[in-house]
Formats: sequence, structure tokens, C-alpha cells
Amino acid sequence: MARRPLPRILSTGSSQIARSRELARTQFARSRELARTASDSASDVLHPLITITRGLRRLASAGRRKWADTPKDRRGMLLFLVASVIMVVALVPYGPLLAVITLMAAAAWQGRDREPSEPEGPDESQTERLRSLYEALVPYFSAAEDPAPLYAHGGEWEKAFPEYEFDGTGRVSGLLIRYPAYFTDGEAECRARIEHLLTAKSGRGREYHFTWDEEGNELTVTVLAPLPTDIAAQRFVTAPGETVLGFTDPTLVHRTLPLTHGVEQRDVPPVVWRTGIRSTEPHLLVVGQPGSGTSTLLRCVALQALQYGDVVIVEGGSTGEYACLIGRDGVLSVECGLAGALASLEWAATETERRLIAVNRARQAGNPPPDDTRRPLWILLDRPTAFTHLAAADNRKDPQSLLQVPLRHGRAANVTVVVADQWDAMDTLSDAVRQHTRARVVLGPATAQQLESVLGAPPHTTPVTDVPPGRGYARLGTGPVHRLQVPATPDPYDDATSDAHRQAVLDLLPERTTPVEAESLGRMEKVAQEPVPEPKPEPVPAEAVVAETS
Repeated sequence: MARRPLPRILSTGSSQIARSRELARTQFARSRELARTASDSASDVLHPLITITRGLRRLASAGRRKWADTPKDRRGMLLFLVASVIMVVALVPYGPLLAVITLMAAAAWQGRDREPSEPEGPDESQTERLRSLYEALVPYFSAAEDPAPLYAHGGEWEKAFPEYEFDGTGRVSGLLIRYPAYFTDGEAECRARIEHLLTAKSGRGREYHFTWDEEGNELTVTVLAPLPTDIAAQRFVTAPGETVLGFTDPTLVHRTLPLTHGVEQRDVPPVVWRTGIRSTEPHLLVVGQPGSGTSTLLRCVALQALQYGDVVIVEGGSTGEYACLIGRDGVLSVECGLAGALASLEWAATETERRLIAVNRARQAGNPPPDDTRRPLWILLDRPTAFTHLAAADNRKDPQSLLQVPLRHGRAANVTVVVADQWDAMDTLSDAVRQHTRARVVLGPATAQQLESVLGAPPHTTPVTDVPPGRGYARLGTGPVHRLQVPATPDPYDDATSDAHRQAVLDLLPERTTPVEAESLGRMEKVAQEPVPEPKPEPVPAEAVVAETS
């Protein structure tokens, strides 16, 4: 049986609907353009009337102010003077007409736009800066085989720089650069040369953010504002398992935290590090120069970790940076010597194994993990490589070798390891520390090669040499590289600490469970109560005596 064709109204309905939609869209665009043109024409035609009306309003306001400023005893004379002028104008031939013309001219003069018009385009100094940038980019963005080069000596920089901004000092603060399609923007070395050149020509001492649009052959240069350094340690609004490492720019972070700075409150985008059994980067490595803020970051992490877990601290510098945490609730130990560090890390490795066994048994039985395995355990090590030389000299075990179990199996056991060390000790770090610390932070001045060696990727900003303490870069796993500013968390026992920062840290410290003085006194009493063995008399050697016989 032959198939009957569809009715014409059904076969052509979709095309008619699409054609009617396109026609309606065209008519709407045409009517909108007509309305815009009509409004522009009306504003041009009515501009003189608007100007005169504005001038009359200003003249009336000036007259009212003059009348209010005139003393009451002189207002009669002022009224008589105005009336005399009106009478003279009325009696003079063509006086009213001349008065109206004069009033309209005065109103037009008073109603003019008094705001100075902004100059179109850059001034002479700004033009010279843009021209010098253009000439400096010619060797990199030009080729002899190009028949119509965008970059040529003495060429037009307006085509290459369609958008530009300047700050109050006359330096470039934003720039959109167009470059030819044959430029190898996919190679890191070529990009680095252009970024270094733009940094040198636009002004050193500032951080620049470079955004390469390879599809559109455009480079956007933005000068970044300095990160706030006045944020003190405080309770951050985070969930359990989240740790605030610092604060960054709002370009790559779409989350903000409410912060308090004195009486001021503001929202700042943070760099949040997530730990626990669901974390993909459960351990952290911090690298920096002396005085760059590595101990400050560890102290900030410790104060946040004490809200929900226990902390073990091993300090290799023996400078007493964590003396304020001794005897606090949740602080299991603070060790500064080799023997104490070995004992604490051995216990941490054993505790990790115990937690793994307990969790495994509970899962095999179909039960939830035990309660004693849910509380997070944090192991914070500040300069652990300082013990490596001491252990080798004393023929003892390296403390870093005891971190293999917590680093490899810590995520399943809810154990987190944080290691902080300096640049000169990077070669001494163990392989386990390098492999299992996927969250990385670099503080203080560093070169682009150093940043890439630690973070695994170069930053999208130009590093500067003069940075405040706690300033650096952070990268969590394979994510982007963030600028970072660590909250001010100084040692409260340091005399150089300001009163505001000292009080902020003291307010975050947990209560003491065992006072340091009582603990020391108890040890002294225990030693005093032990019986002292009496000294045994030393045996006197007796000499043999030979009896004389007669």
C-alpha cells in the first residue's frame, strides 16, 4: 500500500514558523534601532531648550540665595532698585525684547556643561609609553615574510593596542595586545620572553597578570592590586575538614569569607585546603626563606586544627616558635629535640597503623569506623631536615623515615602531615615527603624556576623580589596557582609582636590542661621523692705485709 503524503500545512508549517520568527526578530531590531535614532534626534533638537531651562533654574537659585543673604533692613532698597530697572526697561523702545534676549543669553551661559571634557585618547607621555612598548615588541611579533605586518618599526600602535588603561602615576595598569597568528604562543619560553619584556617596560615592582587568548591572538595584561596584609588570625567560617591557608585574588576563587578587622567587616576570597578521607591532596608542603612566614603558616594551621582534632608538633629550629601551644588542650606534644621527635613520630606511625587496622576491621564487619579513629590527627613538622644531620652524627634513625606510614596511609586513617622547610634544605627532604605532599605553598621571594619546581606549574603572575612576610603562592593538587597572603599569626611570646596581633592569637589558643609550671614542678617533686642511694665506701687497697723472723 502506497504511503500517503503529509498535508502541505504540516510539511511546510515548521519552515513558516521559522520564517515568521526571523521576520519578527528583524522587525524588533529595526524598531529598536528606530527608537534609538529618534531619541538621539530628539535630544539633539531639544538640547538648546534643555540648556536654557537649566540656566533659568540656576539664575532663580542665585536670586533666592541673594535675597536670603540680604539683611531685612536693606530688602526695601533692593526691591525699589529692581522695580526701577523694570520701569526703565519698559519705557525704553524695544526694551522688553532686549531684556528677554539678554535673559535667554544669560540662561544659556549659565546652563552650559561646566564639567571639563575628558581628553580623548592618551596624552603625550602616555602615547610615548605605548609607542615604546610597541617598538619593543616589534622584534618578537614581526616576520620578514609577512606582507602586511601588524608590528613594524614606526608603525601604528593603535591597531596593536586597542584597549589601554593608566594609573595615577602615568604607568600602564591594563593593556590589551593583539599579536599575529604565527607567533608561537603555545611555547612557554616564548611567553616568558614577552612577559618579562612587558614587566620591564611597564614598570618593575608590581605584579602583572597575563591572560593569553590563543584562539583570538590576544594578550591581556593586568596590574594586580597588592593583597591585604592587615588580616589577623581569627575564627574563620569554615566546615570541619577545611583549613584556610590565606587569602588571594577574586579572579580564580568564587568564594568569600566574612572577616573582621577591628570594627570593619569585609569579604575576602580565601585559599581553602580540604583534608580528610575525601581529600585528593591530604598533606601539605611549605617552602620559603628564613623570615618568609613558614612558621606563621604552621601556627595558623595548628590553631585551626585544634578546633576539631589533635596536634603533634616537631620543631627542628629549636627557636621556641610553638611554646604558646605547650600544655594546651588537644596538643599532644611539642618536641624540639631529636629524642623527643623520634618518640613522637614513632608513636604517630604506630597510631596510624592502629587506626588503619581498626577501620579495616569495622568495615569488614559492616560497622562504621570507631570513634577513636574519627578525630583528626595533625603532624606538623617545622624544619625536620635539621634533625637529619643530628641523627646521622649520632647513628640514629632519620625522623623523616618515620613519616612514610602517615604520608602513605594517613588519608584513610584521618591523619594529616604538614612539612615546612627552607630552600637550602630541599635536597635533604625524603622521597616520601616529595611524593605525597600534593598541596604546595611557597612563601617569600622566589624565581619562576623555583616556583615551578615546587608547585609543578609556573604562576600566571610575575613574582617580585620585595614581598611582605606571609606572601607567596599556593597550589592544591593540579589546580591553578593562586597568589597567597597568610593571616598574621605571630608568636604571642615575641616582644616584637604588636598588642593587637598578640591578643588575637591568645584568644584562639585552647585552655591549658596541664600548666607548664605545674608540670615542671611535678617532675621536680618526683625526682625529689626518689630515694637517693647512699654512697658505698670505696675499698681501700691493702698492701701485703711480710712478717719478719728473727
